[in-house]
Amino acid sequence: MKNVALTVAVLSLGLAACQDNAADNNASAVNTVETEAEADVNAASNSADAALNAAGNELDAAGNAVENAGEAVENAADNATN
Repeated sequence: MKNVALTVAVLSLGLAACQDNAADNNASAVNTVETEAEADVNAASNSADAALNAAGNELDAAGNAVENAGEAVENAADNATN
């Protein structure tokens, strides 16, 4: 009787191990896609931030160049009158 109970228990565990995990596999695939999408969004956001920072730096440099050119014209005018 113990052998029969043990056999039934082993067979039950074997059948339980063979159950369809499609729902779990699908959920895992969805989580993977979401994680990869989030990583892509983060990378794009970081790239956009870097581009905006670079553009801001270029605008600052252009503003400085204009300011320097104005001062050079002012200095030239002062030198011409002295």
